[in-house]
Order: sequence, then structure tokens, then C-alpha cells
Amino acid sequence: MAASISLKALVDKASKKVIFIESGNEFVDVLFSFLTIPMATIIKRAGDISVPLGIGCMKNLYDSVKDIDDKDFRSSLCKEMLLYPHNAAASHCKNLKLIYDNTREPDYILCSKGNCLSYFYYFSNEICPCGSSLYGKRLNLSVNASKVGGVFVKECTRLIVSDDLQVQPLSAASDSLFLKFGITDGNSTEEMVFDVGVEEFLNLLVSSLVSKSPLTEALLKRVPDPYLCKVNANQRESFELNMFGDPSNEVEEKIPVKLMVSKSRKIVCYAEATADFVNLLFSFLTLPLGFVVKNTQEGSLEGCIDQLWKSVKDLDQQYLRSNYHKEMLLNPKLVPGFCYNNSLLGTEEASYYCVDMSMLTTDRSLISSDSSSKVVKLDVNDPKAYEDKDESAKGFLKEPAAVFTVTDNLIVRSISPIFELSVLKDLNVPVTDIEDHIVHVGKNEALRLLVASFVCDNSALTNAFISKLKLNKKPKQDE
Repeated sequence: MAASISLKALVDKASKKVIFIESGNEFVDVLFSFLTIPMATIIKRAGDISVPLGIGCMKNLYDSVKDIDDKDFRSSLCKEMLLYPHNAAASHCKNLKLIYDNTREPDYILCSKGNCLSYFYYFSNEICPCGSSLYGKRLNLSVNASKVGGVFVKECTRLIVSDDLQVQPLSAASDSLFLKFGITDGNSTEEMVFDVGVEEFLNLLVSSLVSKSPLTEALLKRVPDPYLCKVNANQRESFELNMFGDPSNEVEEKIPVKLMVSKSRKIVCYAEATADFVNLLFSFLTLPLGFVVKNTQEGSLEGCIDQLWKSVKDLDQQYLRSNYHKEMLLNPKLVPGFCYNNSLLGTEEASYYCVDMSMLTTDRSLISSDSSSKVVKLDVNDPKAYEDKDESAKGFLKEPAAVFTVTDNLIVRSISPIFELSVLKDLNVPVTDIEDHIVHVGKNEALRLLVASFVCDNSALTNAFISKLKLNKKPKQDE
């Protein structure tokens, strides 16, 4: 692993802004890997640099997980899974030229049945959670080691990356490239060389979420605004309808949530909800950035990480290693066991295959068509259920009936009238101005809430739900 990657950049002399950089596959591989990183990892690593990142309200979710008592979780592992979630693409990302994610990758171990897999990092006992003895053989995830080289982008590929992270192939038609970037006079620009290390990549990741010019801010040491955006009340309806359109009429299981709404200000002060809703919120921390961006309408973000996702989508297959690698970036999956069991978000877990009891992979293209090979699709033991025999518990929290208070900016606490009164005091909302509304969170509502938690720094519940409510003087429940 290298300590840095060298880049050649074209910089505007007057504005002191990066126009674009010329890059090989090594830099773009790291850039594209941003889309595979779980949200909690971004929050954790952002705290390691000089500018802490708000990421909407997700930092509050992260801190809430840290603050909730360990005994409220199903096992001693659940809190760790939320604070330090694994990346389903970790076996690929460990081959990046520069590694910025320091989350430990688990080992894997087969049980004696040969079709059941455990995370050795979590399950270190001699007995597998399925009841069988452990096989005693650790397996490492295999990745495609073909001669093509590279991690996501083919080796020796040359690309251009603009300041707002649009990635495109180098073109022989330099004049059209210069015109595209508004370059009419070579004297107005200068060439600069940068050595990009871990700190610069972390700054680039943070800046891509909050700025339209992350290369300038990461390479020329500008300081970005540490929050994604500030959606105000007048934006709420367009924020919702542009995002998701009309609600779905399909029959689905929904989670009831009681919202405490200020009648005069038309804001959600706080919500009261059971563990089902809090499990949903906490599961946001395990989601890869690419999954969140995929579900966010283009133009909704202050940053330009959506341009990076769009670049992967638009990049010709000749520059990427395979369709499997492209899909890994556009529709990143979760490590088995990290999905919330009652997930309303449409998340998927990666499938694990064992070949001849010796090779473990998530990439079916690595499996030979030779009929003599024994291929087993493995059942991966759920780490959330470790030490917990309660079959009614399906998420990270132990008691399904436990009730929590959730503020508009997604601070989560065990229900407490004292805490709720302090929330009203901080908002300067009198108790007499409060009315309650029951909402039912299904797929559309869950996705709205995910996006709101990502782009709104202090009003996720208000922006996700308030335009759906018919606010009258008399409290009214949704049909």
C-alpha cells in the first residue's frame, strides 16, 4: 500500500480553483470506493480530520447508538455492528493503492456441516451458532485476480476528474475538452502536482458531501461547510414530491409512529415510537453511501457525490473491470447480517459462495463452470442474534415493545417525559401548542426519511412527514 498517489491538476490562476485532474486507475479506484463505504464509517473517519461532518442528522443517530445502554441491544455485538459496520466490498477495497478505511475485516469460518458460515471476528467459540461444531478452517474472500489489474477501473486507464467529481475518459480532442471547461487562454491556468494521502482522501470524501468543488477544497486546503444542506419549511413539499412522486398503493406492513407537532410552527418537535422504528433509523448507519445516493434525487444535495455515482453509471464498460464491479458501485449490498430484518428500504445482502470447501467469494464469475467443482451458497449466521434466543426480536434492539423518544434531528433516547420537556423548551414551543398525529411508516415513508436524514441537518422528521399531515386544530390520525 502506497503512502500517497501523485496527481497532475490544471488550476485556474485567478480563482485558485482546480479545473480538472488527469488520473490513472489508482486514484479513481479510491474515488469510486467512496460509494461502498457504510455511513457510520464515514462519520467515524470524518471525526479523525480537522472538520467534523454533520451528514444531515446521521451524526446524531451515530451518537445515539453510542449513548444507549448496552443492555438495550440484543447482544454485545449489535452496538459494534452499528458503530463499525463492515463493507461488503472490503475484499476489493483492501487492494486499493491507498487505504483510508481502517475498519477491521472479519475472518470467516465454516461449520462442520459445510454450508453454514460465521464471522470469525464475532463468533470465536468452538460451537457455531447453528449448533454444529466449527470446521476449524478460516477462509478469506477471494477477488478476481485477472491480468486486467485495477480494483474497479481497469489498470492503465487514463481518466479526467473535474472539480465536481465528474469522471470521464481522456479525449484526444483536447480543444473540445478545453472549451467544455471554459478554458480559452492557456496563460490563465497553471499545472500543479499533488501527492494525495489518507488525510487528503478523507477531506475529499467529506467535501464531496457538502461542496460542489471538493477537489479544490481537498487539494488547496479550503475549509468546507460541515453540513450537507439546510432545507427550510418552504422547501418541504417540493423536497418530497420531486423525490418520490405519489405514494404507492401496495399493501405492506407499516410501523406506527406518534408525532408530536407544533400547531403554530408546523414542525415535528419529537416522536414516540417502538423499537421497530428505531431499528429502522439505526439501520441507516449500515447503509453504503452509494445506496443512499441512488435513492436521492439529483440536485437535492449541496455536495456532488451524486455526480460520482452518475459517472459510474455513464462510464463505458471498456473502462471498468466488469459489470459485477459496476453493479457493486451503483447498487452496493450489505454484509450478511447487517440488514434490518424488517427493512423497508429494499436493501440486499451479498451472497457468499464456497467452492470446494477452500475458496470463498461473492463474485459468481470467479466460479468455474467445471462440473467437478462443489459450489455451496452459504447461510451466514446473523451476528445480531448472537447470545439472544428471543425469536420475536428481529433488529438490533432487545425489546420489540420498548418505547423511545426521537427528536426532529434524530437524537434517540429511551422514552422520558423530562427529556421531551427539555426538547420543547429548547424549541421554545409551549406544551399547549402540541398535538399528536399517528403516521404509518411504509416503504415510501422509510425512503423519504432516509433521504431527509441524509440532507437535513436539524429537521428530518419534519421534512419526511409534515407535508403528509393534514394539520387541523383538532388532532387527527392518518387514515
